[in-house]
Amino acid sequence: MAEHIRPQPGIMDIALYQSGAAQVTGMSDAVKLSSNENPFGPSEKAKEAFLRAVHQLHRYPSTDHASLRQAIGDVHGLDSARIICGTGSDEILLLLCQAYAGHKDEVIYTEHGFLMYPICAQSVGAVPVKVAERDRTVDVDAILAACTPKTRIVFLANPNNPTGTMIGLPEIARLADGLPKRAILVLDGAYAEYVEGYDGGAQLATTRPNVFMTRTFSKIYGLGGLRIGWGYGSQAVIDVLNRIRNPFNLSAAQIGAAEAAVRDRDYVVRCREDNARMRSWLADALAERGVPSDTSTANFILARFASEAEAVACDEFLQSKGLIVRRVAAYGLPHCLRITVGDESACRRVSHAIGQFKGQM
Repeated sequence: MAEHIRPQPGIMDIALYQSGAAQVTGMSDAVKLSSNENPFGPSEKAKEAFLRAVHQLHRYPSTDHASLRQAIGDVHGLDSARIICGTGSDEILLLLCQAYAGHKDEVIYTEHGFLMYPICAQSVGAVPVKVAERDRTVDVDAILAACTPKTRIVFLANPNNPTGTMIGLPEIARLADGLPKRAILVLDGAYAEYVEGYDGGAQLATTRPNVFMTRTFSKIYGLGGLRIGWGYGSQAVIDVLNRIRNPFNLSAAQIGAAEAAVRDRDYVVRCREDNARMRSWLADALAERGVPSDTSTANFILARFASEAEAVACDEFLQSKGLIVRRVAAYGLPHCLRITVGDESACRRVSHAIGQFKGQM
């Protein structure tokens, strides 16, 4: 009878998501630069809030995340009623597909976009449509040309992962205005906090009902291990998503830590400034060693090599030195390595190691 038990169409076509490696065999002190984590971890205030939650582990958490939504709204100047929280922004991306895309509908994402976009589309039976980028940067005209009456969602990471590139708000507005009437533009702002003065598309999501913004606490806030994200958009979309969201999707510890983290604005500023300083240093240092990268606006750089073979050889060399970076062949960039901007020591180590690798060629 087992042959009669079958998953929904499209699910078996999903390639398993591969996260960044976390260890090197035989090494206990390897430096992980593969998952774009904040090298300084969360703020002290976030850690204190997490520890306080231990006294309430027997209590169910809030189902409406009211205190966290209010904190996010206060910090970003947004209506808390138009905010939804999830287990990482990944959950919200999936909820959007569950609510607005179905069998044979089309979900657009860009050539080097986040791998979860096609996975979310396929999980609901929708067709993922990959659109070419221009020099590793989103091409708005190409996206608009790819839209059809079946287009339901357009996923756009800005800044993008793994390229680190981004486009300006006027281009995003032009994209939103040109979409089919039934399509939603989802702005994934996982790295928005690393761009000073950038709102992640919040104003567009405030004024345009077809724009929805997602954000995460996993990057600059240093809470990747807790899995907390949020989304913001029209009240109509929020009401739909809350109908299918698991009411207890966030624990009290997650809510408390995230609330403390988002209110600690000084910590965010310090992390952004340190990242910008070391990102510029690392990019310049690698360029001097013959390894170019596009201008990154996130907390990583995409190092480009002459060939896939050279990128793989460099990765293996870095592993031998206890340095873990990310191969990105799955993103259509086999000749590149994505390198998280770590602390100063980590950046100097990886730069020196790549210099050694290039010197032995």
